[in-house]
Amino acid sequence: MTPPRRSALLRATTVVAAVVPLCTAGWLGWRAIDDPAPAATASATATASPTEAQTTPLTPPVAAAPTGTAAPAPTPTPTATATTPTLAGRTIVLDPGHNPGNFQHPTEINRQVDIGNSRKECDTTGTETNAGYTEAEYSLDVTRRAREILAARGATVVLVQDGDRAWGPCIDERARAGAAAHADVALSVHGDGGPAGGSGFHVIMPAKVVAGKADNSAIVEPSHRLGLLLREHFHAATGEPYADYIASEGLDTRSDLGGLNLSTVPKVFIECGNMRNSTDAKRMTDPQWRQQAALGIADALTAYLTTR
Repeated sequence: MTPPRRSALLRATTVVAAVVPLCTAGWLGWRAIDDPAPAATASATATASPTEAQTTPLTPPVAAAPTGTAAPAPTPTPTATATTPTLAGRTIVLDPGHNPGNFQHPTEINRQVDIGNSRKECDTTGTETNAGYTEAEYSLDVTRRAREILAARGATVVLVQDGDRAWGPCIDERARAGAAAHADVALSVHGDGGPAGGSGFHVIMPAKVVAGKADNSAIVEPSHRLGLLLREHFHAATGEPYADYIASEGLDTRSDLGGLNLSTVPKVFIECGNMRNSTDAKRMTDPQWRQQAALGIADALTAYLTTR
């Protein structure tokens, strides 16, 4: 939303002298936050492309009231900067599920890797809608949008891959990305490929796994807290119901995902909807809905990092 133009009612000369400097300072403050820093690559603080820019408006100023009367109360702005917690000094790893190039690299992605309690494929191609919109494309788009929002709030955001790799990376590398970035938290974005009659989203949280090279016992509890916040904020932002074909009340706990087994920072997955369901597919192919999905993800991460 673009912030409203600043204005003030004309008053007596003494009132104008007081109001003008305040309005000027407010305008300069708004301009300072309106244009985030240029984007970097997957290994640095990132923002999205200018065409996808989203700004967080300030609460509009109160117009000066006539002498002797009380000033009207300000109109509240739901996403006012004054009430949005800062994420300065925080590092977040976002993991877009799969990779659009995986289809061309079956040998590489089918290689088995150790996830502690078993071995699994390095990566998979993911699913797609009936019209051919792939999970990898969806995940990367939503992740980039979430990156922009979080970076505007002051966070350092690292993407595991940003469309800059031919395939992968493997799930064990994805799991290590959080520790490599010294991140406070990590989140993996996906779309599900469930039965056509099922719809809705669900959040996947790690079960405790202490086996082989895996020991995620330290992250299970904070990841569960993140999962609850993600369920709450994603539902509020998108209106997407909890999945009716898998999980329970939008939550699932699993011990077979390398990205969770091997992570040493709090991490969850979100399956944003069922891409094989026509209703969910219509939502997920809509750029405006994807922006809301990104907002729900960003709000959950913000809540996790600013409330304890």
